[in-house]
Amino acid sequence: MRQKFIISVAFFYTYMCSPPFIEMMIVLLIITVLLLIAVPNMVTNNNVAQSKGCDATIQLLEAQVGAYEVEFNEKPESLEALKDAEYVDRIVCPDDSTLILVDGSVQKADE
Repeated sequence: MRQKFIISVAFFYTYMCSPPFIEMMIVLLIITVLLLIAVPNMVTNNNVAQSKGCDATIQLLEAQVGAYEVEFNEKPESLEALKDAEYVDRIVCPDDSTLILVDGSVQKADE
């Protein structure tokens, strides 16, 4: 039994404490630290992009409301009227937030 233990320790020392194994563990540690730093930043950037995309959609819809008003001499009753007249393809934000038309101004439904 003692001889088996000595062989196991020798095997561990030979293969697990060799310079290539230690180098590989250091590289994996560095990669892990970089991922721990990068992943939260990517999630934050995704949220900012969704917000900016919604703001851009609102600006586009408001411009199209103006174009509709110039062509038909009246404001559209709803955003669906813009879509039916083929002024826009989408009347929701990229994050699927609902938008509504209030007195010629486009707003998020939850505001």
